[in-house]
Amino acid sequence: MNLRKQSPGHRALRKGRVSLAHHYYLITTVCECRKPYFADAMCATAIASILREKRIWRDSTALCWVLMPDHLHILLQLGCNESLSHLMNRLKSVIAHAVIRRDCDTGRVWMRGFHDRAIRCEEDPWIVARYVLENPIRAGLVGTLEAYPFWDCVWERDVSTW
Repeated sequence: MNLRKQSPGHRALRKGRVSLAHHYYLITTVCECRKPYFADAMCATAIASILREKRIWRDSTALCWVLMPDHLHILLQLGCNESLSHLMNRLKSVIAHAVIRRDCDTGRVWMRGFHDRAIRCEEDPWIVARYVLENPIRAGLVGTLEAYPFWDCVWERDVSTW
């Protein structure tokens, strides 16, 4: 029995969530108390390696992701064999264990839940991917995406022309 009381915000994140196979989802998940675990380059490099592994996604596909100092953005296409919640719970668990193993910290890594937005059929996934990938630039971490090492994208587009 879960004795920990869920916050209204956590419940609101799950309200209306539907997992549809083969649909695109934009996901944001945030570190506990916005702690910048991934500002540590060694920690971020280890997590980026995990995110680049195809097996971590099982039958889902990470179209693009960017690891920010205190959160993670992902554009993914959900597979057939697990729900969005199961995928994200597993992904967050694997990352949390890696953070703790790397001695980046020993506390709780992620806030509960995650934010998701289903991408509509008429939306161009590349436009959404570009929004995701521009996060380090908008945050003032770098001037160009090429200067930021903690991202990946399945599309081979020339990001230097942005």
